[in-house]
Amino acid sequence: MNYPSCALPDEVPFVEIDHIDRVFRTSDGGTYVALKDVYLEIKRGEFISIIGHSGCGKSTVLNILAGLDKASAGGIVLEGGEVRDPGPDRMVVFQNHSLLPWLTVRQNIALGVNRVFRRLSKAERSQIVEEHLDLVNLRPAADKYPRQISGGMKQRVGIARALALKPKLLLLDEPFGALDALTRGNLQEQLMKICNQNQISAVMVTHDVDEALLLSDRVVMMTNGPAAKIGQILQVDLPRPRARMEVINNPNYYRMRGELVEFLNVQKKRKLAKVNTEKVVAVSRGKIEKINLELGFIPLTDCAPLAIALELGIFAKHGLEVKLSREGSWNAIADGVREGRLDAAQMVTGMPLAMSLGMGKKPQIAMQTALTLSRNGNAIALSQELYEVGVKDAASLKKYLVSREAQAHNQVQSQANQNTAKPTFGMVHPASMHNFLLRHWLVGAGIDPENEVSIIPIPPAQMIANLQAGNIIGFCVGEPWTSRAVNENLGIIAATDLEIWNGHAEKVLGVTTAWAEQYPNSHIALVRSLLEACQFCHAAENRDQVIQILALPQYLNTDSLHIRPGLAGPYRRGTGTSLYLQDFNLFAIDNAPRSSEQLWVLVQMARWGMIKFPPNYAKILGDLVRFDLFQQVATEMDIDFLPQSDAILTLSDGSTFDPSQPLANLNQYQQPVGLRQGSGIDANIRSNVL
Repeated sequence: MNYPSCALPDEVPFVEIDHIDRVFRTSDGGTYVALKDVYLEIKRGEFISIIGHSGCGKSTVLNILAGLDKASAGGIVLEGGEVRDPGPDRMVVFQNHSLLPWLTVRQNIALGVNRVFRRLSKAERSQIVEEHLDLVNLRPAADKYPRQISGGMKQRVGIARALALKPKLLLLDEPFGALDALTRGNLQEQLMKICNQNQISAVMVTHDVDEALLLSDRVVMMTNGPAAKIGQILQVDLPRPRARMEVINNPNYYRMRGELVEFLNVQKKRKLAKVNTEKVVAVSRGKIEKINLELGFIPLTDCAPLAIALELGIFAKHGLEVKLSREGSWNAIADGVREGRLDAAQMVTGMPLAMSLGMGKKPQIAMQTALTLSRNGNAIALSQELYEVGVKDAASLKKYLVSREAQAHNQVQSQANQNTAKPTFGMVHPASMHNFLLRHWLVGAGIDPENEVSIIPIPPAQMIANLQAGNIIGFCVGEPWTSRAVNENLGIIAATDLEIWNGHAEKVLGVTTAWAEQYPNSHIALVRSLLEACQFCHAAENRDQVIQILALPQYLNTDSLHIRPGLAGPYRRGTGTSLYLQDFNLFAIDNAPRSSEQLWVLVQMARWGMIKFPPNYAKILGDLVRFDLFQQVATEMDIDFLPQSDAILTLSDGSTFDPSQPLANLNQYQQPVGLRQGSGIDANIRSNVL
């Protein structure tokens, strides 16, 4: 069955949605901007899903693609030609099957075929109809009328009718939304099989995030209307061909699903916030330009300074009225600050730097950090299954990986049964210390983080579920999740971050430079409040109160049994030993933002291919690290601090980093033991230095 193909130059997209706007006239003579500057390129054979809340313009985009509606500005380009009207090269499958009730299944399919392909012989047209009856498994119902078949069968007729015209682009408007779960699942499987076998290009509107992940190569997420636009695009990195259960069990599945759900939740919050904007405006109190702030946090033990500052009235003491927004992932934190939904946020150490550099193909946005909120607080957990076969640390993990690789080579398995997936670790964000310290720990044992294992980002709250499901063999995350893994007999602690780099910066305060410049006194009041809260959290005599507050539903919403180990001990490793780690969570040991630590992070980003090392790194760090503001606040509060320094940083294994020689440090990193030719990192480094 041959669907249209045309050799286009690689640089020319198959479909281009070229900066379209759509403005509607309202009954009162005004205008409503439904879409604003929507731009998207679609490759041939790609399956795109569009999701978003009602009123975000999903169906409007689809109608413009189909030629059923016209853009007010911009346009649609298909294979180099502009789309102006409806045509058989773009076929739509609607939620309502729209079959003609007086025609049989075969006749409904033949209706379009006879009109579009009227130059073909009757036998050729009949062959097309029969092929598509078989394609959707409807031959037994070919001579039945729509009233005589089920809803799922009717929708299959609609799909066959669309595909029979051999469209260049298949458009699906919630095609399975009205069907029961079983029928919907069967049709999704059939559609996926048809698209894979025939390399069909498709755009589907859906409200179902699981459907989007199952079928799509990319998921386009629309912001709220009016003036809706593309807010985010998720690349669905799941192998094809896909089967539903294999997709659900893929380690990346819950991470990607979490991103979609989090985006939709953020849009819902923004809609509610917009409603309240007319009632709540930026209020000044004396020199403080804005007192009503919304701060983002992740429910982890080290969100304690934010929780304490609110619950004990420290924010109010310093003239601020703060609302804390509990976010589901670090990506949601970054997006919230970038979009202005959040005034500031608790961030993993490298996030402000990553946002400033536009890491991960995100828009660059100038960021600042004036406060280190916490140091230490992470651990590396390994699954109970690994522990039961003798894996308890990095050295035994290396032996396990070598043995596993040898078994894979020695065993004769069918392709269907062969498990080629690399053992996978979870960490919370590419720019986090969790990622970099996990990699350092692996390299120290001669394990190549790029080739011997896979390391993927997973929101902290999803670590336990992924470990329990067997999607990952371990993770690096903050408390309470490692203690919870131990308490629930799901894993053991292979290493704490004190054993990798004791005293590293863990969480920082992040704000955009634009926000800091617009509200300088609000920024100072925020730093002052959180620095005072850090002092409270650090004191041993206050830890019980901190634990009680963190256990509340609005914060960690968990049993204090899981919170206590990181704050008050004992810290159980799950191997029969317990540690009393007074330094596990540090809140008031060197709260200054350090350029040397951010430079270490920058070098790690370049080392692992996340960015190219910038020649103007000194300026980037100078703009990012607001030591001057911290110095001002700490001096006013009579808190001692050390000056900025280029002193050599020493990790727990004795390895060092010289902040005065970042390129020399970058070049001295060696590939893990046993890699081909042993020079891969040198090449990687050279390719990642501008």
